[in-house]
Amino acid sequence: MEDVLAVYRRPYDPRRPVVCLDEQPTQLVGETRRPLPGAAGQAQRYDYEYERLGTAVHFMVTEPLGGWRKVSVRSTRTALDLAKEIQTLLDIDYPDADKVVLVWDNLNTHTPASLYKAFAPGEARRLLDRLEIHYTPKHGSWLNIAEIELSVLTRQCLNRRIADINTLRREATAWAERRNAAQVGVDWQLTNDAARTKLKRLYPQFEMT
Repeated sequence: MEDVLAVYRRPYDPRRPVVCLDEQPTQLVGETRRPLPGAAGQAQRYDYEYERLGTAVHFMVTEPLGGWRKVSVRSTRTALDLAKEIQTLLDIDYPDADKVVLVWDNLNTHTPASLYKAFAPGEARRLLDRLEIHYTPKHGSWLNIAEIELSVLTRQCLNRRIADINTLRREATAWAERRNAAQVGVDWQLTNDAARTKLKRLYPQFEMT
């Protein structure tokens, strides 16, 4: 925990941006009956029945100090998907950064091995050399700021039925672009000093003699 909190206290450095990554599955849901159009003083009405049309996965990448985020929607969440997201992050989103300081949780695909599964050894090593990886602790994924962004995405964009992955991609991209245009950041307040006080039960207890 203290390692991640120390990373969040670093000053902004465009050569070494701090970036958080997280994933979230989403159910694709379609209508079984045509919604009734809205009228004066009355919103559009939907039937309570719906159709499950599979799932998709949101890959959320955010740079808190830069007020920037990106959402990629994929049909699966495999090691190969993760590796492609990392390659895009480094070569397209941050081509000029010396290193990307990456914060993520302990999901089984969040390992260097995922890059070696997707790419030849030389390419995997090239990508890893441009990463400085920090893991949130077990049962501490709430320390990942990308999880906050996913929560906002869910409330602001996914609070309705979306039936297909292409529509989901358009909606998620539009949501991210609006927040980026507004330069919405995250005011992270928890520091190591505060954590040692508020979460002291998680620390070993020592008796002074």
